[in-house]
Amino acid sequence: MVHVMRLVTFVEVTDSVADPRRLSVSARHEAVLSNGDRVILLDDRGWSESGPPDIWSSLSAVEIVESARVVVGPDEPFDGYSQEYMQATHWATLAEVLRRHGVDVEGKTLSELPHEVVLGEKLLTRLRAGAG
Repeated sequence: MVHVMRLVTFVEVTDSVADPRRLSVSARHEAVLSNGDRVILLDDRGWSESGPPDIWSSLSAVEIVESARVVVGPDEPFDGYSQEYMQATHWATLAEVLRRHGVDVEGKTLSELPHEVVLGEKLLTRLRAGAG
């Protein structure tokens, strides 16, 4: 039986030309399975930031990793929903994606898995250039 080993979020810049005043990245969230396969859980996430002409020098890899973890969820409560509800529905939705791919897993199990964030090469290059 195939099971989920860990979660991985890949973060990469989305603009083709570096802008010293802007950060724009995508975040693709995947489940890594015990047979080596991967299942895309979320591929519609990302964020942008604007700032001073040296925005890249004020960013760190740690900040980007933290932001990536936030944007792939669970979301913050809204309209009277509790944090517990938001977390439960988030993980249940991801578990349903995996079930559609033949992987039987509960949301709670997913929530307890290791979650790695991988920064793309273009993103790392811009961070290094910004650091001087």
